[in-house]
Amino acid sequence: MNQEMTQSLPIMATLRQWLLTLPVDTPAIAHRICRWIPAQCPFARRISLWGRPVVTIPPLCKLNPFYEEIILLRFRALTYLSDVCGEDISQYV
Repeated sequence: MNQEMTQSLPIMATLRQWLLTLPVDTPAIAHRICRWIPAQCPFARRISLWGRPVVTIPPLCKLNPFYEEIILLRFRALTYLSDVCGEDISQYV
């Protein structure tokens, strides 16, 4: 579902806006967001036989209509931890 289709549905647009404006203003919230949202899509797989790739399953996260907003939320949490709190974020990368 692309962005144009989600904007035509009021509930989708509301959820999209909520994700974009969700405040990341405490270290606890930022850490929780970084733990819950993976750095990369966990569904992408490459199946190999005898060292040769046979099948590649694409990342299914791109089918999620809120994928960009969720990744942006994770980025905002990482930025908050790094810039505001001065914490090392290498464990989340």
